[in-house]
Amino acid sequence: MPKIEIYSSVFCPYCARAKNLLKKKGAEFIEIDVDGDPAVRVAMTERAQGRSTVPQIFFDDELIGGSDDLVALEMSGELDRILQSSGE
Repeated sequence: MPKIEIYSSVFCPYCARAKNLLKKKGAEFIEIDVDGDPAVRVAMTERAQGRSTVPQIFFDDELIGGSDDLVALEMSGELDRILQSSGE
């Protein structure tokens, strides 16, 4: 399973959707809250190639994107492949 990091905000429904999907898949993730610390949001934006909205999701330090991108991976069947093949 890849190392999964998700930058999120407390009241973000898209963040909740992404986290719920990952939990449903049994994937463990590190949640990085961008609320209350502008430096964390700046770091996220730099790491996410200029994207400043949450969530921003990374698998093994590779940008996956936001909630819609994660759902697209799920709909295509690619998410299961990524979760199962990483680290082998």
